[in-house]
Amino acid sequence: YGFINTCLKSLVVEKYGEEIWEKLRLQAGVQDSFLTFEVYKDEITMQLVDKACKILGVPADMVLREFGEYFFAFCKRSGYDHMLRTLGGNLYEFIENLDALHSYLSLSYQASSGFYFFFPQEMNAPSFRVEKNEDGSMHLHYYSDRRGLYHIVPGIIGAAALDFFNIEISMEIINQTEEEERTGKKEHIVFLVTQNPVLSYKERNKFSFSPQYLADSEKQIETQLNNKDLENAKNTIRGRGSSVCPVKKNHWKTVRGIITLGRGKLLRGFDPVYPKSLWVDTKTFCNGLPFHMVFDKELRVKQAGVSIQKIVPGLQTMGICLDHYFSIVHPEIPFAISSIQKFINSQFVFQTKREMMPESWKQRPMLELRGQMIWMESLQCMLYLCSPLLRTLHELEERQMHIADIAPHDVTRDLILLNQQRLAEMELSNQLERKKEELRILSKHLEEEKKKTEALLYAMLPQHVANQLKEGKRVEAGEFKECTILFSDVVTFTNICAQCEPIQIVLMLNSMYLQFDRLTTVHDVYKVETIGDAYMVVGGVPVPVSTHAERVANFALGMIIAAKGVQNPVSGNPIQIRVGIHTGPVLAGVVGEKMPRYCLFGDTVNIASRMESHGVPSKIHLSSSAYQCLKYKNFEMTERGEIEVKGKGKMNTYFLVRNKTACENEIMGRP
Repeated sequence: YGFINTCLKSLVVEKYGEEIWEKLRLQAGVQDSFLTFEVYKDEITMQLVDKACKILGVPADMVLREFGEYFFAFCKRSGYDHMLRTLGGNLYEFIENLDALHSYLSLSYQASSGFYFFFPQEMNAPSFRVEKNEDGSMHLHYYSDRRGLYHIVPGIIGAAALDFFNIEISMEIINQTEEEERTGKKEHIVFLVTQNPVLSYKERNKFSFSPQYLADSEKQIETQLNNKDLENAKNTIRGRGSSVCPVKKNHWKTVRGIITLGRGKLLRGFDPVYPKSLWVDTKTFCNGLPFHMVFDKELRVKQAGVSIQKIVPGLQTMGICLDHYFSIVHPEIPFAISSIQKFINSQFVFQTKREMMPESWKQRPMLELRGQMIWMESLQCMLYLCSPLLRTLHELEERQMHIADIAPHDVTRDLILLNQQRLAEMELSNQLERKKEELRILSKHLEEEKKKTEALLYAMLPQHVANQLKEGKRVEAGEFKECTILFSDVVTFTNICAQCEPIQIVLMLNSMYLQFDRLTTVHDVYKVETIGDAYMVVGGVPVPVSTHAERVANFALGMIIAAKGVQNPVSGNPIQIRVGIHTGPVLAGVVGEKMPRYCLFGDTVNIASRMESHGVPSKIHLSSSAYQCLKYKNFEMTERGEIEVKGKGKMNTYFLVRNKTACENEIMGRP
């Protein structure tokens, strides 16, 4: 169920962080979230545990034990705290009633929405049997058809013992076998449970006195208690049995345990009084308990309640074998008196056999009974006190039964009515949880689409400018005192266009611009625009940097190398490009509202364009200002000399040859 996987996710996120969970779930190949009452494949949980062991480098037994401890706390936080606390007054009673808790929850929830403290119903919940030992320890028997998960048990039981009963326990595996049961082989683990009390701070101070003080206290107690009272007290303790699998106590610890603090009076044990004869006649008993059965060691029926006789008429023939008419659904054991006695403290669920039912029941769902077994030693018979196992009014109607068929004192009547309302509330809760999950998925998809939109927007405008526009703010033009601008174009582009199909031109430019765009990321320069075959970038805008000239120079060297890999569709040879670079001040800002562009203005733009148009194929043409910026930056440059520049007169220009310290792979951003 999703509850189990949600708990495992919560543990990983809380203790190791979101990144570890994301890595774990991706390796396991599972989704990010789980619906609480949705049924998921068992393999998902096993995969998560397996990957957790590998990623965290922790043995499986430690992971499962830690999960057990966390699962107990997770159940408490999920609203099961009071239910768990009321299972028993000590650890023995707590474990003894775990199967009963599972049985109740299976009744309280629909079959498709059940929940179990350890495992859900459809996952075949394990069964527990506990035995007290004379030395105060316990033997805990754990049965499950899901192998390898028994390390969860010490985690959960240990956490419950410490939280509810303030005791620390140790659990040691003393036997591990496989037993053939009704539904197949079951893993049977026997734990030896021993414990030590955990004293509170106040209690530690109270009992942390010197040995001399303790000796004096013992003498004082001895003078106050006469031998008869002490003997009665010991008998009282023996009669009660160990309350929470206690450790061995010395004489004086036993005495302290039976004295009411502050009063000094012995706590008297309860001794029930039984009548000499049973003051209930047979008819009244069978009517008052309409769903009980009594059977002997050979499973022969000796007695049955009136309602169960009405439903299963065969029971009116005394001496028939009970296993001819019923099968045991829970616990999953053979129908034999020895097996029943082994699980005497468990709740038993019987189901009628279809072939033995009257014709009127053939088309109805089979009736299930739930109750407890009581061994009557004097009669050598077993008493099965039970009630119909019905979850809803619908199940009652399916079996053509009525509330009146159930005894007035039987709380099953109330459970059916209360559970009807609870199931409606649970269905509403499930719907809300599904809607929540749908909204989460939609929100995630929306976030992904938002990121795509932002990526597209940031490709058109600088990020800080785009954010200002998204917020509805006006973007003011900014002045940059020094930046480096680059222009490039394709040599003989006009002739190529005249001799080729338009699609060939598009493919050629796209192939070239994809490589140029990648280089802008490698060298962290800003692409301003492309117009036809012209490509324009700038360094130092929109974010001012002192290395603007070096960045643009390295980008230009990369452009020359990349262009050699683009084929001229006319000649089949590599295309040639001209590159021009100039350094100077510019004014930058956003122009227009529809399809706004981040544009550069100033004479620096004109001069950079002139450097490109007056350049030489496959050469990088530099203005004198760009040359001065690169002069002492490990670049090899040659002087072109003085040339006539349109609109600017005579200018002294240079060619950029190479970067003296960077290889081609570094220029191209290759590994």
